[in-house]
Amino acid sequence: MKSLAGKHGEANKKKIKGTVVLMKKNVLDFTDFNASIADEVHELLGKKVSLQLVSSVNGDPEKGQQGKLGSPAYLEGWITTNHRLTVGESVFNITFDWEEEVEVPGAFIIKNHHHSEFFLKTVTLEDVPGHGRIHFVCNSWVYPAKKYNQNRIFFSNQAYLPSDTPEPLRRYREEELLTLRGDGTGELQEWDRVYDYAYYNDLADPDKGSDYERPVLGGSTEYPYPRRGRTGRPPTKTDPNAESRLPILSSLNIYVPRDERFGHLKMSDFLAFALKSIVQLLVPEFEALCDRTPDEFDSIEDTLKLYEGGIKLPDGPLLKNIVDNIPLELLKQLLQSDGEEFLKYPTPQVIKDDKSAWRTDEEFTREMLAGVNPVIISRLQEFPPRSKLNSAVYGNQNSTITRQQIEQRLDGLTIDEALKMNSLFILDHHDAIMPYLRRINTTSTKTYATRTLLFLQKDGTLKPLAIELSLPHPNGDEFGAISKVYTPAELGVDGSLWQLAKAYVAVIDSGIHQLISHWLNTHATIEPFVIATNRQLSVVHPIHKLLHPHFRDTMNINAFARQILINAGGIVEITVFPAKYAMEMSSVVYKDWIFPEQALPADLIKRKMAVEDSTSPYGLRLLIEDYPFAVDGLKIWSAIKTWVTDYCSFYYKSDQMVQEDTELQSWWKEVREKGHADKKDEPWWPRMKTLTELIDSCTIIIWVSSALHASTNFGQWPYAGYAPNRPTISRRFMPEPGTPEYEELKSNPDKAFLKTITPQFQTLLGLSTIEILSRHTTDEVYLGQRENPQWTKDTEPLEAFKRFGQTLSEIEDQILQMNGDPKWRNRVGPANIPYTLLFPTSDSGITGRGIPNSIAI
Repeated sequence: MKSLAGKHGEANKKKIKGTVVLMKKNVLDFTDFNASIADEVHELLGKKVSLQLVSSVNGDPEKGQQGKLGSPAYLEGWITTNHRLTVGESVFNITFDWEEEVEVPGAFIIKNHHHSEFFLKTVTLEDVPGHGRIHFVCNSWVYPAKKYNQNRIFFSNQAYLPSDTPEPLRRYREEELLTLRGDGTGELQEWDRVYDYAYYNDLADPDKGSDYERPVLGGSTEYPYPRRGRTGRPPTKTDPNAESRLPILSSLNIYVPRDERFGHLKMSDFLAFALKSIVQLLVPEFEALCDRTPDEFDSIEDTLKLYEGGIKLPDGPLLKNIVDNIPLELLKQLLQSDGEEFLKYPTPQVIKDDKSAWRTDEEFTREMLAGVNPVIISRLQEFPPRSKLNSAVYGNQNSTITRQQIEQRLDGLTIDEALKMNSLFILDHHDAIMPYLRRINTTSTKTYATRTLLFLQKDGTLKPLAIELSLPHPNGDEFGAISKVYTPAELGVDGSLWQLAKAYVAVIDSGIHQLISHWLNTHATIEPFVIATNRQLSVVHPIHKLLHPHFRDTMNINAFARQILINAGGIVEITVFPAKYAMEMSSVVYKDWIFPEQALPADLIKRKMAVEDSTSPYGLRLLIEDYPFAVDGLKIWSAIKTWVTDYCSFYYKSDQMVQEDTELQSWWKEVREKGHADKKDEPWWPRMKTLTELIDSCTIIIWVSSALHASTNFGQWPYAGYAPNRPTISRRFMPEPGTPEYEELKSNPDKAFLKTITPQFQTLLGLSTIEILSRHTTDEVYLGQRENPQWTKDTEPLEAFKRFGQTLSEIEDQILQMNGDPKWRNRVGPANIPYTLLFPTSDSGITGRGIPNSIAI
């Protein structure tokens, strides 16, 4: 009788029903069919997946008041469940006994006793007595329990400041952060969840020979740099300070914490397009192909064939290598139907409507305001422009442009009047390049430091006044620069020289764009924030919840970059003008990086493109009213700042709360002292003592990760997909009268132009790369969107986030309206490219629009 009564009691015990959404490994990894079978065998043997609820109200006195654990419950129907929400997702039921000592679950512990990992998306508990539904947003890989030293724990979607954390959850919160920090030792494995720091000491490959030696970036005053994620790989045989590299075919396996790796949709998109570009695998064959052509585009018409008919690949080893290295199902996508034309690219916007508009002076200058690198132009303060380089080392580096060369082009103004009216501007690539130029020109690159002077016309467009090309003095740096000035011309040899002068400017601007505006100022400088956030801010911390979407995939794309793009002998060195000095040069520029100046208003003021004005929108008056990047950017900046202000003000009611938040203070200390350690003593760091400093810092981080990155990345194909518009290399100097090159320039200017800029092989390699980088993948999440609507339980932040989305939608309408108004000439220009790089949403593919939440490509 007693046992019957016991059973009756069990039956009457309250139950909590739950649903678990996850993705099985075999769905995500098409090569691992065994995973599915092994998991089912484990399931049949009773090795299941268990979950235990953790109380948020009752502590266990025997475990230092840690939240009491409920009895284990198991996922039901692993073998039989076919219910799916979307492709690849499986939904399982789970039933917990409701135990009074647990009462309100604030977390759960999960143990995976299967053979393989799975991706846990969400857990939802229904009808928890007195509390209704409780959501857990997980989005994490769960490996077999034996791989972990600590239990895997997931918290509900309730945000807590450290001081507000329910006592039973406090130790779980602290221990989870300790796990994520690791102990700083050993080579990290795919199931490790460790976020840690390292220098950029993995770009060199000294074991391959002296040509592949590069300096360590970070940890020295000579080569300061932001930190990257640590992998713990052993040092090279040749140099104990250099970390060994993975073989190129293992690039996808480079360590980043598993939850930082691309999702399956992103990875499959990325792989398909990476294979289409057949980047490094086929470098020798590409070179051989181009040598046969030989290595030149013979005419402008030749360059257009890449988009119109494609370049036919001959039968032989090249095609065989492609077939051998690309899976069959992808090969069908990649080869045209006749199986021959392979290298055919989508037509870039810059030549879609007009094949020659890129050559006009108006398009040349417009792209400084609305192109892919609109963050360099500045207002001229004095004439002639002066250098800030140390004259004791570099001699006289001031500009040699004279009044006589430009004054007749100022619409009747004198230079002094034009300066006073804020009408003179400069694209200044002199001081950044000159210290490296002598070394750069010892490589196959032959180029110049450049200054381009510009005049703001009454219709709001810029016209070029002069281009100055400078070289180091042949007798030594201390003798200053040797400079030559070119002025606009349309006809004859002077017109051809002017086109070449603009090409040298474009070469330098392309390199500065890739290395500084894009790589250094977004990818590299944000990674330390990603690492510090995961190490010091719990997943339940409100600021972690705010910033986390803006870090998605960043560590992964940066790791891939170290593996194939920015490494010694990698794609950047092959295709961009500084060659082997590229990354070293970016390190020197990092010396001038200042965190508060990454704010858009501060950047515009620093470049003298705007002045403070309380009567203007956003408190700034733009000195070029039709500056599309700044006009749209300030709207996006303001929307982000409003959202961040509303969000942070909900959790922090005073400056004192900011100061007393232990996790927040540890986070900010670590960003400065570890993540950007080479800058730790700079006086400009916010001290993180006030709510204003918190709001400003988070706004900068989100702006850089989303809008600034989008503005410098997704226009790469529209503008630079046509190499003559944005060449990345120059191979010979400006031709001098009396030389065969000068005669060629007179008789066949296009051929001379193409012989000067990027050769065929580097063009193909560069195009293949930026075609991938300019694409949105199908799983992109854009600014104002979240992957899961249940990301927080707090209703006020959810309402503020909804307002943020509405504001962004209104900005989209305004952008389309301004692009359709002929008054704003810089928004479309001669090449007919409407400025949409700061248009928040996009479809997948190459669109020239869309602001993803994060630096994800």
